[in-house]
Amino acid sequence: MILYAIPTPLGGSPESALPAPALQTIRGIKDFVVEDAKSARAFLGALGMPVRELSISAVDGDAAALLKPLREKRPLGLLSEAGCPAIADPGAEVIEAAHREGFRVVPLVGPSAIALALMASGLEGQRFAFCGYLPRETPDRTKRIRELERRSRSEKETEIFIETPYRNDVLLAALLEICGETTRLCVAADLTLATESVATRTIAEWRGRRAPIGKRPAVFLLCA
Repeated sequence: MILYAIPTPLGGSPESALPAPALQTIRGIKDFVVEDAKSARAFLGALGMPVRELSISAVDGDAAALLKPLREKRPLGLLSEAGCPAIADPGAEVIEAAHREGFRVVPLVGPSAIALALMASGLEGQRFAFCGYLPRETPDRTKRIRELERRSRSEKETEIFIETPYRNDVLLAALLEICGETTRLCVAADLTLATESVATRTIAEWRGRRAPIGKRPAVFLLCA
């Protein structure tokens, strides 16, 4: 049996974000492990899949126990809240457990904010690293930003990170204060939505044209 890693839209309808073969596969699954039950029900409902006929379990349960459908010869779907499972989202433990038991894992094609942001940034795409969330406390965040800028310069590598939307502007202000003038910064917000914006500038240019990002899902990319 197969565990399917199922991407979900960053915004908009499933039909606008996922290819037809992926949608066909999803519609053939009755058991799902999900990051968030509410968003999963909305996603599956939009595909015409009545939730009362489905089995939905939370991804934060015991990983091995969640694989029961696979042991009973039924396919299992792994759903994130938005984007790709196990990439800046929960789910890796479920996938690891499936590998341990010898089940096949199949990733379906769909949107990843991290990949889309890198594609649109114009920054180094041969060498890059996703660094997750930066520290919240000012001294630790300052230290981490300096470390990432040094690593980007020495490795010729794009550093990618994210922040909780309500702290976007705090992080932007910290980057503009700490980083060197020639370091390039891309901010990609609301990807795939009508309000999408992607801007890549040097730190010096950002300082002269600073504008708030607001409380929107955003990806930050740094290249020194």
